[in-house]
Amino acid sequence: MPHSGSVLVTGGASGIGLALVEELLREGWRVIASDVVRANIEAAGQQLAGYGNQLRFAEFDVADEAAVVEAIAAADRDFGPLKGVVNCAGIARDVPALETSAELFRKILDVNLVGTFLVAREAAKAMKANGGGSIVNIASVSGQRGNLGRAAYGSSKAGVILLTQVMAVELATANVRVNAIAPGPIETPLVKALHTDEARAAWMQTVPMKRYAAPAEVSGAIAFLLDGEKSGFVTGQTIGVDGGFLAGGLIGL
Repeated sequence: MPHSGSVLVTGGASGIGLALVEELLREGWRVIASDVVRANIEAAGQQLAGYGNQLRFAEFDVADEAAVVEAIAAADRDFGPLKGVVNCAGIARDVPALETSAELFRKILDVNLVGTFLVAREAAKAMKANGGGSIVNIASVSGQRGNLGRAAYGSSKAGVILLTQVMAVELATANVRVNAIAPGPIETPLVKALHTDEARAAWMQTVPMKRYAAPAEVSGAIAFLLDGEKSGFVTGQTIGVDGGFLAGGLIGL
């Protein structure tokens, strides 16, 4: 059944974002998928060519404030009304704290936290004018636990979780809901490049379900949060999609 309005998915041409875009298209949303890598956009365009005018692509850097302002305004004006935004765009590095440079720390914060804020801020402005909407930020279990090598990445995602809460409170009376998803180990291109064999073995020891998830397994939780009929009283929450990681205690017996 078609939805009234459109959804913008940043980082929407690969990984969790691409799986979500396909899910939303199947559910009847009009979708704008953005990415900063043109090759990803071209590949996603070929994969999803059958959806025709229901899908558009945009190329911009979420950390570029002027580009974000322009892109959100164009999405709402030309393909709107904008009713949903999912902040999937992000970068990660697995580096011990004592080996993390200020330059790397700032770069990760700039994309993951500042970029999420900029997109959410501009989307919220459009949604207020449209009578409401839903913003879903992709956080991480690394923003909730002290995972090794995640000083910069974990800090950025912890910031996303608190940003989600603050914006949810501030925007509640405008009927703009703001929630977050905290994935555990998901089999994305980013994770495949980042996780060594040793890292995978460590995750398998701490994830009760003893596996990595497919990107599509995250999509349902996000789609639920975007749908005002199903989650209209849910805001300010962080939902874990982690195979039981955060719930786990002594699980190796």
